[in-house]
Amino acid sequence: MSKKRCIIFLALTFVLTWVYCLAFVYPYVETSSAEELSMLQLRIAATMFIPAICVVITRLLTKEGFQNHMIKPNLKGNIKTYLLAYFGPSVLTLFGGVVFFLIFPNQFDINCGYLLKSYEALGVDLKTMPMPANMLMLSQGITAILFGPIVNFVTCFGEEWAWRGYMVPKMAENMKTVPMLLVSGVIWGLWHAPLTIVGHNYGMGYWGYPFTGILAMCLFCTMIGIFMSYITLKTKSCIPAVLAHGAINAFASIGIYFTKDGGNVFVGPAPTGVVGMIGFIVLDIFLVRALMKQENNTKVEIE
Repeated sequence: MSKKRCIIFLALTFVLTWVYCLAFVYPYVETSSAEELSMLQLRIAATMFIPAICVVITRLLTKEGFQNHMIKPNLKGNIKTYLLAYFGPSVLTLFGGVVFFLIFPNQFDINCGYLLKSYEALGVDLKTMPMPANMLMLSQGITAILFGPIVNFVTCFGEEWAWRGYMVPKMAENMKTVPMLLVSGVIWGLWHAPLTIVGHNYGMGYWGYPFTGILAMCLFCTMIGIFMSYITLKTKSCIPAVLAHGAINAFASIGIYFTKDGGNVFVGPAPTGVVGMIGFIVLDIFLVRALMKQENNTKVEIE
């Protein structure tokens, strides 16, 4: 029954996401002002609530109810995991950015050239900036680390209650650890396809558009999905994943602004690039081993 419920949830989520994007995102992609761009970003952010809505619909349709809802924080005995969820994504993102700049030192701009160009493109008078660009990004980076997971909690809950709180536990009942992590990550990445097509995360002017962007998103979602699946399964709660997702969303773009031209979306310094996500990849190796060990121990106990 868990497999059937998971399939129903995924079908609803993918269909409703595409319908929403076709009706409320695609017609507004061609923006001509900062105000219109802000409205488009709000429309895109609203898609994050669709998976949670589909969880509710699935639970009602299949008469599952709301047992095992995975919302209870379960703080007792899991403080270290919560700290990992809250601060880990920022540390891993920073690590990936440092590795990127070590490999491509010519890309680093201490004066945040890309940020200044972005402001100029929006018509901002650079003389009115309250402080130098690098100090501004430093202060915003610290703010993102400390408060990003909380500020982004509501929107990220819309996704994480669904992906980690509903899909992953059900897939774990029917699949072994490694296939479950890989398949759930690819599913999550494919769900982003309607947004990837309109340039979210990877833009639109790259080779192989939009297919290479969708593939890159699948890789990114798999790598961070392993991290978030681990902290969810360990605490038996989706709340740590919500915080981790919020941390990633708040801090992911910090490295881009310290480049001359934005870097490379498929390489780095953002964690959506292969080099930028290197910290997550390294940590994932240890997390997968821990989950496999737990799986083997459970199997031995059952036998």
